[in-house]
Amino acid sequence: QVQLVESGGGSVQAGGSLTLSCTASGRTFSGSAMGWVRQAPGKEREVVATISGSGKMWRYLASVKDRFTISRDNAANTATAYLRMENLKPEDTAVYYCAASGQTLATMLLNEYAYWGQGTQVTVSS
Repeated sequence: QVQLVESGGGSVQAGGSLTLSCTASGRTFSGSAMGWVRQAPGKEREVVATISGSGKMWRYLASVKDRFTISRDNAANTATAYLRMENLKPEDTAVYYCAASGQTLATMLLNEYAYWGQGTQVTVSS
């Protein structure tokens, strides 16, 4: 059974930091790109960061570049993705989802993610 389990969300003040974690299991994810996707109230989902299966390539949404860092660890039966978020702003408030693609290349396209976590809330107050 494929599972993506996120942790690390919470509430912080503007300028604060949080680190999200996501462990993917149930199939071989070490070769799959992973991403972090967020959805703010009343807005569409957007990919904020993505990392290739090897962990050697990544891409960011322009509004989070230089503040967010994506990384991953690949193990035999699991893959864990992290999103370090610094200098958080109120506009970063959203539900953050971990997602895994069926391909190895990092992708900012929502429809290329086949597996999804349940989401974790991040709230940034001013």
